[in-house]
Amino acid sequence: MFAARCEDAALLDLWHPVAAIPDVRERGPVSTQLLGQMLVVSGQEGEEISIKEFMAPMVHGQVFNQGREVSLPVREAFGFVWTSLGAPPERLFDIPEFHETDRWSENSGSFRVHTSAGRTVENFLDLAHFPFVHEGYLGEQPYTEVKDYSVTFDDREIWATGCEFYQPIAAVSATDGQVTKYTYRLAHPFCPLLYKTSPVDPKRFDVIGIFVQPMTEVRACAHQFLSLLDETNDDATIKRFQAIIFGQDKPILENQVPKRLPLGSRAETPITADKTSIQYRRWLTELGISYGVIRDNTQRDSEPCSEIF
Repeated sequence: MFAARCEDAALLDLWHPVAAIPDVRERGPVSTQLLGQMLVVSGQEGEEISIKEFMAPMVHGQVFNQGREVSLPVREAFGFVWTSLGAPPERLFDIPEFHETDRWSENSGSFRVHTSAGRTVENFLDLAHFPFVHEGYLGEQPYTEVKDYSVTFDDREIWATGCEFYQPIAAVSATDGQVTKYTYRLAHPFCPLLYKTSPVDPKRFDVIGIFVQPMTEVRACAHQFLSLLDETNDDATIKRFQAIIFGQDKPILENQVPKRLPLGSRAETPITADKTSIQYRRWLTELGISYGVIRDNTQRDSEPCSEIF
């Protein structure tokens, strides 16, 4: 049995990340999935990147029976390749900091995880888990309190402002613990960004994001994006730090039940710290999303017997 395809127009018409540009340019074609559909992303250095959608079973990159191939739209942005299975808007959201010349802006790894895209986004938005899952890095006991903050929905984006948390190692460039100020921005249903106090310049913010690729209803790929005011520009060290942080999140994410994100009002009990997640679930509900979620309290979670991954 192959993964179910998505029929949600709201998701089909979005731009979605499918690969980091260096992975395509330097390592050859990338076989992947998007919303249950099989894709191959290709384009060596000097060539235009192309994306083919295969309308036939594919295992380990091999297409059987040579099913129909469909060329998909391609966009390169923020170090990643983006595509759409529907009719995407002319523009993708912008990250103004990405264009500032004194920043280190780059993808910092793509991590596959056995859970839904919505669960992956919610974990990124969750301040409360820092001292428990990322102790010694992004949080530390007994500093567990999540202070009150504000959540707004403006111009089809969710913003959480006034967030702050004590962090012993807020970034690779940090030398001491600090109270880090946060602003969260959901610029796309599966693309959360956070703006946090920079250890290099307290008057400006580092930008960290995950562009989540919904491969199937219960499998996702988190493409990490960084735009840092980091004077060292040590690519390997920064990527190692980000890999450690995601490695701490991965087992938590994969052990959450159900894997699809519940949207029903009584599915999971929220607390004050969950204000951003509550607004996020409302947004997905208003968009009419059914793929990768459980829409009401009467639905049960189910997972295909076999999926390409």
